[in-house]
Amino acid sequence: MKFAVKAATGGRARAGMLHLGPNLMETPALLLSTRKGLPVFISPDLLPCLPRPDSHLLQFSPLHFLDGPCPKTISSIGGLHQMLGLHEYGFVAVARDSVQSLPEFDSTNKFGASFETPCGRRLVKPVEYMEMISSMRPNLWTTLADEVPAWVSDKRNKTSVDRTVKWLDECITMSPAGGAVFGSIVGGSNIEERQRCAQEVAKRNVSGYWIGGFGLAESMNDRPPLLNAVTDNLPEERPRLICGLGLPEEVLQGIAAGVDLFDSAYIYHLTLGGFALIFPLDGMETSDIGSDCTKINLRATMYRKDTTPIVEGCSCYTCQNHTKAYINHLLNVHEMLAQILLEIHNTYHYLGFFRSIRYAIKEGKFEEFQNKFVQSRRSSCILE
Repeated sequence: MKFAVKAATGGRARAGMLHLGPNLMETPALLLSTRKGLPVFISPDLLPCLPRPDSHLLQFSPLHFLDGPCPKTISSIGGLHQMLGLHEYGFVAVARDSVQSLPEFDSTNKFGASFETPCGRRLVKPVEYMEMISSMRPNLWTTLADEVPAWVSDKRNKTSVDRTVKWLDECITMSPAGGAVFGSIVGGSNIEERQRCAQEVAKRNVSGYWIGGFGLAESMNDRPPLLNAVTDNLPEERPRLICGLGLPEEVLQGIAAGVDLFDSAYIYHLTLGGFALIFPLDGMETSDIGSDCTKINLRATMYRKDTTPIVEGCSCYTCQNHTKAYINHLLNVHEMLAQILLEIHNTYHYLGFFRSIRYAIKEGKFEEFQNKFVQSRRSSCILE
């Protein structure tokens, strides 16, 4: 893995280039959330309809495979790339998955991290985690972390940092050959613990940093100083990845703090609910009736006879070939094709949002873009 910062604003936001596996990606970038290595509703033959190379980073949780092939079987096949036949894609392994593998801080102990998984609650020890990483051979993987929500006590927060740093050292010791390792940083809602964890992890020989513990009940107003406490204590030349920030405003908060890579569980939740993203990528107002300024609910009766695409001018496969009325019909008769078409559009649209952000950073206008985007969204909502 290689990473270089190519442009930066007067603040912390930066645009860079990430060379991971066979792909050269511009950052800030979106990782496509997957279930066992594949997007939930998009099959491998449809992946090429998404923008390249923007869509070529796939995030997965090794814990998804607890009810599937054992690590030895995956290793004998040749790893995840070989098993799925996706040799042109970069795989990023993160223990936490914001949809299926959620951290369970009450059950985590000194031996390992606890997660709620499709197989029930599981305690994962560093040695077991590294066995999974070694067998799957991702291009990039994060170390095991003890994530805690915002409301825990200072004592529990300090313990989570101590455990995370300890497990980081254990994971590095057992690290397989190949694959970039990202050191995990936690600290909950305590700025001092965030700084301490970031400083400790920055001392280690890692390729980048995974910022954990966000999207776990902290408020929007509390988040910026916590993010800044982390990124201010990390080397500029290494990439930063975060999970748990999904909304456009949350992504902009992360980028303003200097984060480079984001997960996309937000897209999954939208698609499952029958929602389609419609917000303008340049931050201008939208006047779509029935819109909350971000998305529309295509299950609604008002779209039964709507023969327009989801977004006029959108180049995605869904908007180029299908109408709101057709997707409304598919949703109401419970056809899985509805989710397939929605996930294609929502992913395409959100990747376009990231392209707009990168352009704003390169032009030195990120703060203006962020303020304009947030204010226009608020204004549109008030008007409606």
